[in-house]
Amino acid sequence: MRGVAVAAIALTSVMTMAACAKDSGGGSNTNTGSGSACEFATPPPAPAASNTSSAAGDKVDGSALKVGLAYDIGGRGDASFNDSAAAGLDKALTDMGIKKENTRELSAAPNEDEAAKQTRLRQLASEGFSPIIGVGFAYAESMKLVAAEFPNVKFGLVDGVVEGAANVTPLLFAEQEGSFLAGVIAAYQSKKCHVGFVGGVEIPLIQKFEAGYVQGAKAAAPKIQVEKKYITPAGDFTGFQDAPKGQEAAKGQIDKGADVIYQAAGASGKGIFSAAKQGGVLAIGVDSDQYNQATVADTKDVIVSSMLKRVDVAVYDYIKAVAKNDLAGLPKVFDLKVDGVGYATSGGKIDAKLQGILEGYKAQIIEGKIKVADKP
Repeated sequence: MRGVAVAAIALTSVMTMAACAKDSGGGSNTNTGSGSACEFATPPPAPAASNTSSAAGDKVDGSALKVGLAYDIGGRGDASFNDSAAAGLDKALTDMGIKKENTRELSAAPNEDEAAKQTRLRQLASEGFSPIIGVGFAYAESMKLVAAEFPNVKFGLVDGVVEGAANVTPLLFAEQEGSFLAGVIAAYQSKKCHVGFVGGVEIPLIQKFEAGYVQGAKAAAPKIQVEKKYITPAGDFTGFQDAPKGQEAAKGQIDKGADVIYQAAGASGKGIFSAAKQGGVLAIGVDSDQYNQATVADTKDVIVSSMLKRVDVAVYDYIKAVAKNDLAGLPKVFDLKVDGVGYATSGGKIDAKLQGILEGYKAQIIEGKIKVADKP
């Protein structure tokens, strides 16, 4: 399925000041807790119909392709960003007849130098793989060099652009739009009107998640308190693969009173989920529908939702476009309108009323009535 299909839900009431308690699994209009209760803004009405596009599933033959994936740190099995890319490849194998032996998956190491990335891309290109997808902006500089060496190889780059390289297709996302909805979810799930955000590395890409989340939380509950923490500073990419530090960062926010934590921290998110479970609070996942990820199954009960960054959709659509020899039809940005970002409802903690509220905000973003900032 493309994105999260949500039925149109009519809102039956207008939000009022918080006055009664709710449990952490509901989507009630009001809440109270040991801290101050939220006063919710009046939400936009739910749309009469879905605003997301749905492309026809035309059959494409990709059996002649040799597809290479160069993962970011963590690789397949990170329960997040890389796993979403892997899901797109897996779907392409099933739908397009690509042979498993005609795929290759290689992973990056934390804080590796450019030479290692260049070698990885060069290895795939020299072995005849095309397309080759770099999963993460960290491949931008290396891809600029290697793509020039292999002008007949098609490259896709998730989260990055290589200017002047005709054989490199950028696969970009509106992470801030999906994160806005995560902020709305956090506000309505919080008992204390106090939530948190943990980012893996303090870089512009992850700041887009923070910016949207804070804006969404404050749009829903203008007086909400939001904690913010990055595991590592820019330049130290271990923040995406350090579960103990993720757990420590989340615990610090929980100790301050936050009872819903949104994480954009790659494999470090496993530690954040652990902290949430130990602290008796909720968490919001990222990239993949993390409630359904086997590697975090022991903490799934605290995952109220996940902000879906549909790297799987981008990878799948890019491979499909290469198979059709038609890259022009790919969206410039995978945003809410094309189901490039969204939210998950697995686990049943988001009820029909909250879905209606979320769809109302989503419609306003798609229509341009709400502009979501991409910087804090």
